[in-house]
Amino acid sequence: MTFNVLNGGEDRFDRIREVVAAERPDLLVLQECVGWEDGERLHALAEALGVPADDDHLIMGLANRRGSGKRYNVCLVSRPRILSRRVHTPPWMAHCLVEAEVATAGDGPPLLVLGTHLVWKDEGARLTEVDEILRVVPPETLAERDCVLLGDLNALSRDDPYPADLGDRLIAAGIGKFGSPPRLDVMDRLHEAGWADALRAAPRSPHWATTPRERNGVRVDTRTDYVLLSPPLAARLAWADVVDVGTVSDHQPVVAVVE
Repeated sequence: MTFNVLNGGEDRFDRIREVVAAERPDLLVLQECVGWEDGERLHALAEALGVPADDDHLIMGLANRRGSGKRYNVCLVSRPRILSRRVHTPPWMAHCLVEAEVATAGDGPPLLVLGTHLVWKDEGARLTEVDEILRVVPPETLAERDCVLLGDLNALSRDDPYPADLGDRLIAAGIGKFGSPPRLDVMDRLHEAGWADALRAAPRSPHWATTPRERNGVRVDTRTDYVLLSPPLAARLAWADVVDVGTVSDHQPVVAVVE
């Protein structure tokens, strides 16, 4: 499950905890964990899931500071034990990239997990961040291992059902981060590397928009939240879906079930 909680959750945290507890994911990646550095909220979510609130199951991905001084941290909660961890914070990443190996049943090889939140600014800046993802997990690794990438990628996919006038709608709504005309380079590059979009590969419902926006009297349905799978993992995908959480956040979570 991937979930952008919006600016740390603020006074919505109890509702966020209810959403997470209802879904009970085995693996949860959270974005915009602003102000979570003390671990209190991360521990509360672990407890809501019945997961031990310790370093074997939690990662606080301390992000680079924004100009405001805030850190838009990326956090990970894993029911299986975390075997290794690394938080990547190169200066060209607005936030961070969390990398972990997670134990699997029996003597199977560990699951390689990446969690991130790409920069909102523009597609060019996001492509620079994608280069870091592809450096950490190159296509040859992706082809052989069970890998999952979860997060708010702030990018549009050509596989989603956008209308022909999407560019006009975005301009009318004052949304410029995707470019004009809207650019799709980030998701194209990830797909070319071998990452499969769980929501498009096995949708459980017609729901797909995780970031609907209504501005200047114009409604625009977009998706920037993804669960991406390596080919070996995608072969065992059962289904994926968008969770309607109403006003709990400005992003709707995405969940996927792998056999």
